[in-house]
Amino acid sequence: MSTPLYRLKAEFFKTLGHPVRIRVLELLSEREHAVSEMLGEVGVEAAHLSQQLAVLRRARLVTARREGSAVYYTLANPEVAELLRVARTILTEVLTGQAELLADLRADGGPGSEGAAGTR
Repeated sequence: MSTPLYRLKAEFFKTLGHPVRIRVLELLSEREHAVSEMLGEVGVEAAHLSQQLAVLRRARLVTARREGSAVYYTLANPEVAELLRVARTILTEVLTGQAELLADLRADGGPGSEGAAGTR
């Protein structure tokens, strides 16, 4: 029996569920990067970056090529960049909604206001 698609999707999103992996994919959405270039941008130890790149390689989200002693990574599928763009759009809308809610709460007086005093 084959694995249901929703389980495969869940595994896919688990793979994306790490900040270092997301940052690597964002960088690779711009262009190919050498591991040495990514180290400064990602801000983790080389061993940790290597582990996260291995996860992305196993998931077939990135590909690697060696040039001399340098290893270069690129996205295996350009649609990953589109997925990250869509995620940014969704998060922007969610955070905008939260900012509006926060502004509404502050406009209502917040803690210590007359409305809040009656509930204590």
